[in-house]
Amino acid sequence: MGLLMHRTEELTRALSVRDLTDPAQGPHAIQLVVDAITAALPGPVRVVRQHPVVPVDHNYEHLGYPADAVTRDARYTRYVSETCMLRSHTSAMIPPALRRTSPNTTLVCPGMVYRRDTVDRLHTGTPHQLDVWRISDAPGDIDALVEAVVRAALPGAEYRTTPSEHPYTETGRQVDVRHDGQWVEVGECGTAARHVLDRAGLPAGVHGLASGWGLDRLLMLRKGVPDIRLLRESDPRVARQMRDPAPYRPVSRHPRMIRDISIATTPEADLETIGAVVRDVVPEEVVEEIEILSETPVDELPRQAAERLGARPGQKNVLLRLTLRAPARTLTDGEANEIRDRIYASLRATPA
Repeated sequence: MGLLMHRTEELTRALSVRDLTDPAQGPHAIQLVVDAITAALPGPVRVVRQHPVVPVDHNYEHLGYPADAVTRDARYTRYVSETCMLRSHTSAMIPPALRRTSPNTTLVCPGMVYRRDTVDRLHTGTPHQLDVWRISDAPGDIDALVEAVVRAALPGAEYRTTPSEHPYTETGRQVDVRHDGQWVEVGECGTAARHVLDRAGLPAGVHGLASGWGLDRLLMLRKGVPDIRLLRESDPRVARQMRDPAPYRPVSRHPRMIRDISIATTPEADLETIGAVVRDVVPEEVVEEIEILSETPVDELPRQAAERLGARPGQKNVLLRLTLRAPARTLTDGEANEIRDRIYASLRATPA
């Protein structure tokens, strides 16, 4: 399974991040999106919330993920123990919920999930998702379910569905919304796979529709928010705007700072694993984007360059470009250099 979250402080830090979907942790516009979707769904509706530490079985096996699925790798999954993990999708709430669900019920499962993901304006290591499943005693209409969700979250938006495979669906699809001339993925859906319903003990005559939605993306499209970090921004000029669905009014733009880093790392390192290391040492709100400019096997480098990097045989040299920008103020050169140095030291100490 690989690395576990053995350090108590690492798990504590992950669990201390505010779940923006939870009213008990304070109001946020994401909750209004959840409420609008919930109100548009056929009833009765059952809202399910669970602790984010879940059995690995619920996150993977009970949803049909194969044992060799790449997503199970510790580079992408945040394992707490051999049998438990921080959920990587809100679908992890579905298997236990199905065992306590009667036919003709809609399950709504909002919450925060934990990923090792790329660093850019659309991605975060703690995104918010919403699973919506309709369980009924007759085959359902997935098009009607998608229509209800999209119209509630993004009134008037143009959307499409395209074929896409998921372990827990049959005839799976991806849902995209058109924004500024481009298609942006906001969810996935399909008929609930028979093996998921069978494992939950539901009889053959019970059918299901399954869908999962990216709440951060939906809110950003609804309000016109350009950067996912703004959803958690503490600056009052921004935070006040994250309590309603009104269009976002940009606060002053601050200059970005560019810093490049050349490191030696493992052959498997990618943007997701590098991003996970960076998030552990630098506040996520100041790292706007990480790009890989080039990758070169260490064996192809001049000997002097390999020695300067402290590289070992079999590693690769990665040239990274860091884009640094605090959403609500201007970083100084000294701050940008200090952030670069911290990231460099961490990546050298813990190759991604």
